[in-house]
Amino acid sequence: MSLSRREFLNVLAAASAAGMALDAPDALAAGPDAAGRLYDLPRFGNVHLLHFTDCHAQLRPVYFREPNVNLGIGDANGRMPHLVGERLLKHVGIRPGTVEAHAFTYLDFEQAARSYGKVGGFAHLATLVKRMRATRPGAILCDGGDTWQGSGTALWTDGQDMVDACVALGVDVMTAHWEMTLGADRVQQIVEKDFKGKVDFVAQNVKTTDFGDAVFAPYTLREMNGVKVAVIGQAFPYTPIANPRYMVPDWTFGIQDEHMQKMVDEVRGKGAQVVVVLSHNGMDVDIKMASRVRGIDAVLGGHTHDGMPAPVIVDNAGGKTLVTNAGSNTKFLGVLDFDVRGGRIQGFQYRLLPVFANFLPADAQMDALVKRIRAPYEAKLGERLARTEGLLYRRGNFNGTFDQLIVDALMEVRGADLAFSPGFRWGTSLLPNSDILMEHVLDQTATTYSYSTLTEMRGEMIKTVLEDVADNLFNPDPYYQQGGDMVRVGGLTYAIDPNAAAGSRISDMRLKGQPIEAGKTYRVAGWAPVAEEARQTSGGRMVWDDVAAWLRDKKVVTPRRLNTPRIIGMDGNPGIAAS
Repeated sequence: MSLSRREFLNVLAAASAAGMALDAPDALAAGPDAAGRLYDLPRFGNVHLLHFTDCHAQLRPVYFREPNVNLGIGDANGRMPHLVGERLLKHVGIRPGTVEAHAFTYLDFEQAARSYGKVGGFAHLATLVKRMRATRPGAILCDGGDTWQGSGTALWTDGQDMVDACVALGVDVMTAHWEMTLGADRVQQIVEKDFKGKVDFVAQNVKTTDFGDAVFAPYTLREMNGVKVAVIGQAFPYTPIANPRYMVPDWTFGIQDEHMQKMVDEVRGKGAQVVVVLSHNGMDVDIKMASRVRGIDAVLGGHTHDGMPAPVIVDNAGGKTLVTNAGSNTKFLGVLDFDVRGGRIQGFQYRLLPVFANFLPADAQMDALVKRIRAPYEAKLGERLARTEGLLYRRGNFNGTFDQLIVDALMEVRGADLAFSPGFRWGTSLLPNSDILMEHVLDQTATTYSYSTLTEMRGEMIKTVLEDVADNLFNPDPYYQQGGDMVRVGGLTYAIDPNAAAGSRISDMRLKGQPIEAGKTYRVAGWAPVAEEARQTSGGRMVWDDVAAWLRDKKVVTPRRLNTPRIIGMDGNPGIAAS
């Protein structure tokens, strides 16, 4: 069932009467009509694509702070997505202090979050999807992946909670990344059973290791308002490197530009007038791919969690390609409209709409489904572990306060000299003076391989680890960037020069003020190892148990002091700002 514009505004009016916070400063003080204007996006053209990505299994509204550090290196310096705070707002023409400024930046996060409320949630997203579909006949809803992982319920149900929610949401096309950490058999089971006849699971770059056969359909072709539209899938290319290889032992991934070009040419040959790539490459990789492959009209991108209010327009030998990215945590819905006439695209309209739970009433059917999904687990999710006095978040190239909490906990619980925590971008935020529930710990740690480890490492190996991750993040060629942010560290301090050559970025490593010695052995705590042998030696000890035990003991967590590196050579870079 779709909501008409009048019905949509009537529901907003009812929600306002019930006491929803529609009267925050700059929050459209005229009431429900003004709140409606945030989502009042008239139909444009005749081809319509809706896009969300990287929701990380967040079924209910959350807080989520955008980064204040997102450095661009080489050609990416000064280009979206590597603009933060006021520089991003100026670049895209958003006025500071507005609801949109809060959606797209970290600025005044605590105050704005308390004013505007939480974001996302499938019930609120469902309302917005229905609203957009009501004015866009035939609109295709695309899910960019990282959907079946990121919460306690997703972990405990092997992703079934999110599969059911996405089918109910009306997802038409999907590609993947973290889905693969459920294991190849489970992914195939969902695609062949739950999605059959409902959702097209596409990935042109996933093939068998033996004969190179396609594992999934590379694309789907659909006709919309008399126009043939192709959606080609691009799964995360570095899955067997960034995540455990043993989970997908018989599949290869990779970027595969030549095969992508072949697929574009193939769908064009079948009459596609609009060709869109649903990608989980990350935005820098998508921009490079768009410069090398002809005939792609738009890339609906994911992986790097960049909420981009405007597309990057990329020139290539065939013309121009729009590259977008739709953020994370069900915080945004991308709406891309094309005007296609005479077999050619005559124009486009793009908006990335923030999903504010206070502005969008919950869809009743989806809300009921979410409650049914969560009901068996509410007591466990709702366990109060401690209270935080400071803001907890995870996002940014180097560290976040929730990451800091995790490494602080691991060092103390495991008796380690220092600790590493993966540079994951997913994980919800908590405002100061909030309860830390078991659900929030799982939001930061719930993977199928979150084993807690304690390893003896020589100083030279510690440097090698930091150098490898730094090259993964700051290699000037996006095709050598394999996902994630810099590993978070506890106890250890260091300096980093992102512009330096591989192997030479890390310096001045110290522990308690003393230089790390190359030949000395240190006790290093960590979690989420990708090597199978680490899983086998962990004894099944999970990181959320260590963190939860630490929190129960603390009861009150003081504001975390971020252990961030001394950054060299980044003065003036628009991807870094004061926190």
